Amino acid sequence: MGYPRKLTRRFRAFDNFAISFTIINIISGIFSSFGFGMNAGGPRILIFGWVAVSIMVLFVGAAMGEIASAYPTSGALYFSAGKLAKRHKGAWSWYTGWLNFVGQVGGTAATNFAAATFIQAFIAMQWPSYEPTPQQTVGITAAILLVQALANTYTVRLVALVNRISVWWLLIGLVVIVGALALIPDHHQSPSFVTHFVNNTGFTHAMYGGMLGLLVTSWTFTGFDGSFHMSEETVKATVNAPRGIMRAITCSAITGLILMLALVYAIRDYGHAATAEAPPVQILIDALGQSTAKFLLLIVIGAMLFCGLANMTSNTRQIFAFSRDGAMPGSRWWHSVSARTRTPVKAVWLAAVCPLVLVLPGWWSHTAFTAVVSVNVVGLFLAYAVPIFLRLRLDDFQAGPWNLGRYGKPVAAIAVTWILVSNVLFMLPQASPITPTSFNYAPIALAVVLVIATVWWFATARRRFQGPVSYGRPDEVAAMDLI
Repeated sequence: MGYPRKLTRRFRAFDNFAISFTIINIISGIFSSFGFGMNAGGPRILIFGWVAVSIMVLFVGAAMGEIASAYPTSGALYFSAGKLAKRHKGAWSWYTGWLNFVGQVGGTAATNFAAATFIQAFIAMQWPSYEPTPQQTVGITAAILLVQALANTYTVRLVALVNRISVWWLLIGLVVIVGALALIPDHHQSPSFVTHFVNNTGFTHAMYGGMLGLLVTSWTFTGFDGSFHMSEETVKATVNAPRGIMRAITCSAITGLILMLALVYAIRDYGHAATAEAPPVQILIDALGQSTAKFLLLIVIGAMLFCGLANMTSNTRQIFAFSRDGAMPGSRWWHSVSARTRTPVKAVWLAAVCPLVLVLPGWWSHTAFTAVVSVNVVGLFLAYAVPIFLRLRLDDFQAGPWNLGRYGKPVAAIAVTWILVSNVLFMLPQASPITPTSFNYAPIALAVVLVIATVWWFATARRRFQGPVSYGRPDEVAAMDLI
């Protein structure tokens, strides 16, 4: 790929799968967004929408996996965009890299902010006199980011170990939560309840309300590019990185559907749960009682913390690679690697500070925080779409050992189409009447990112950034390895 090897290959096939599976994190994603789905389509969209969107995401993952096999680098999306573009390689790479960076920062911020919110919900359940405040939520989020940065500062082996633990936490936690919801309650909804439709979005058109409910699954299935970003630290990356992507999506789709069914059939009072501050927590309390609900809430909080850690790890590698090509301010600083730990320590702390900056508006206004992090999913999926779209335009794509053969272009076409459709949904109004609190700020946040990237590109970047760079011939690069 033209780069000297500075990162050590300590990630096995399971480790590579683990990071994407942890970032997707069906427990964190479903518990964070289930309430929105209860009001935007109800059980019918939560269940059947999960199946439909999971299939679409598999197309995206397969198209990305084929590219990961051909270009297994930490730069991942922006690197492959620069290599696949016929013209204007620097511009394609630039915009992809910044969309990916902002999306990942937003993902780390949103996940840890959600974890802080659920931690406070647990504290309030344990000590009823405790009253959560926005300032406390920001403070807890900052503490979480600090711990995650310290974990990422140490060796790759530690990160791999934590991610392996997180997989078993998610799987065992899923069994415990589903088992409790299936066995403990003396009453469940009837089988036909899965077709129950609800539209409490405020919009009179039922189909529009149901389409918005698809966002629950889309919100959950983000971050599987983590396997791609960890390529330079994965053994046999041309095969294990794409397999990691596909296995993470497939396992998440199956386990997520099981968790969805368990939550839906455990609902007691639908109206009461749907209007609660944390609907999934209310479902647990109604079905299992306060004590059991608190125990299961600890599993959810643990899953969110693992998810945030994996998000930061992936973001760190993207920062390392992007700065290695001179695309970030202070690039020489951010792509340096610790001689002791063989990790990009400075990039780790940048990946911790940036989400904290995004979280700070939540000190004064939750709406302002939502406006900033709403670009997370839109930014990430647009970054996914660019290299897939560019691969679609090529007739001479040089596939790696893991490839789709003659199905490569049709799969890529379906993937790009789905990303465009889902991104339109993310940017449409999601509640009526539209007020400053309910307004969907995703288009504004995305526009701000694109305007800044465009001004920066035409002001200075286009003269110094031409896309991924090569450090020399293969023999010259090999001589630089681990220096």
